Amino acid sequence: MARLVASGGLPGQGVPTPEVREGSDARSCGHAMNIFEQMAKYGHEELVFWYDQTTGLKAIVAIHNTTLGPALGGCRMWPYASEEDAITDALRLSRGMTYKNAAMGLDLGGGKSVIWADSRVDKNEALLRAFGRLIESLQGRYLTAEDVGMTAADMAVVARETRFVGGLQETSGDPSPATALGVMEGMKAAAEWVWGSADLKGRHVAIQGMGHVGFLLAQYLHEEGANLTVTDIHPEDCREAAERLGARWVEPDAIYAVDADIFAPCALGAVLNDETIPKLKVRIVAGSANNQLKEPRHGLELMKRHIVYVPDYVINGGGVINVADELGPGGYHRERAYQRVRLIGRQVAEILQRSKSEHFTTEEAADHLAEHRLHVLGRVRSTYVPH
Repeated sequence: MARLVASGGLPGQGVPTPEVREGSDARSCGHAMNIFEQMAKYGHEELVFWYDQTTGLKAIVAIHNTTLGPALGGCRMWPYASEEDAITDALRLSRGMTYKNAAMGLDLGGGKSVIWADSRVDKNEALLRAFGRLIESLQGRYLTAEDVGMTAADMAVVARETRFVGGLQETSGDPSPATALGVMEGMKAAAEWVWGSADLKGRHVAIQGMGHVGFLLAQYLHEEGANLTVTDIHPEDCREAAERLGARWVEPDAIYAVDADIFAPCALGAVLNDETIPKLKVRIVAGSANNQLKEPRHGLELMKRHIVYVPDYVINGGGVINVADELGPGGYHRERAYQRVRLIGRQVAEILQRSKSEHFTTEEAADHLAEHRLHVLGRVRSTYVPH
């Protein structure tokens, strides 16, 4: 196994030379300067590259910030088009987890891991156990769980090699139901803000992505009496089930132009961009996908078009709340976890109010709340307490 670690150090410190272990050659990383620039730009503490020749595992762990506690964030398995895409996703997602965990009031930092592979064809026991060895080597600085392309069953295999895994079937299990519930609660808060009522009956919701979370969200919305239009890049997996919910199916590129009340991105990130925003015919964007805005300026563009954007890392925080409850007193308690998930609607309402009163985009309002908690508790924890 070869591992290359790039560490950002503490704020204000110089960036050290990458630590190279087990035969890894720093010269083989042709993008090192760009990586350090990106880490400095977004404040990352550590970026770990792990290659296992036996299994073909190519994995990256990005630890963004551990001010509030060990970094928690899921593992995503995805067939990225390039190494740069995998690195960028790890950096963006890990930073988002810092803000999500802070906004959810959790004593956890932000991190993320990505496995550069196709979950449909490349996943096997040996590869997952090699990934577990990587997580164990970090000695608790990073806690993983399932994300896109991974399941609770996969995490059970990973857990055979490491203690630092959440979302196991015997504990909190699949975080998707909690994530979907949190999205619906946030959606109701946004609906009350826009239309004066949280009732989603008769509202038209366009859902992009019918994976674990998207499909569960569709079920919840169907039970609420909403009208649904949905899409997914893998229609063979979910079209028939979606139509049983009474949902109208459209091709993936057509979802942006659906004339609806709410657009719910529940697939990959950067879907709100220069090409897609002009097509939107909705009043609210509220979905589970991470990093929905391609660039921060796209939040301002939505605001100019009078489209209420519910920040992704707030509305999709139900899953991490569910996993984090494993660390609470007495271990995991489902009702306690879900009570906290239902508070997401209250947080969304607070962010929307702050956005209006302070003339921020909703993304900026959410960032300020998270950054304030990081700043205050960071100062509290800087006080030395003898052990």
